[in-house]
Amino acid sequence: MSIRTARLPLLGLALCAANAFAAPAQIEQRQDVSLALANQLLDATLAACHADGRSAVAAVVDRGGNLVAVQRDDNVGPHNTLAAQRKAYTALSTKTATRLLAERARSNPEAENLNTLDELLLLGGGVPLQVDGEVIGAIGVAGAGGAAIDEGCALQAIAQLLPQTH
Repeated sequence: MSIRTARLPLLGLALCAANAFAAPAQIEQRQDVSLALANQLLDATLAACHADGRSAVAAVVDRGGNLVAVQRDDNVGPHNTLAAQRKAYTALSTKTATRLLAERARSNPEAENLNTLDELLLLGGGVPLQVDGEVIGAIGVAGAGGAAIDEGCALQAIAQLLPQTH
């Protein structure tokens, strides 16, 4: 093997090593909702509703809007499952509690068009999940008896499990 041909593998190795060192700078490290956290939030949310004599359905989405977990009490209308998921998605997407978002859409003509987006549900009960000021997911609650009650159940669970979000 000549010196010239021996250099080619070394050059290739050097290029691969340079790419290996450059790759981590392009990879994002982000906090997200785990299945364990989602289930803890759902348990706490439904417990808060039950303490008030109410039943409900609750859903948690991750930072990408993907459904992580859902729990539904017996005898809750089937439409509430989709409503809970859409409330969670809306809270995540807008980084705003859905009850506040609904109030803004009613009172601000520029926000009124949010009602035209099929993916969003402007009903109270969706709350973003924040850790260190970053939205990592959201929880949506439906069927507990109104927007304020739905939201209240979620807020109690968040206060218990993610107290730094307040």
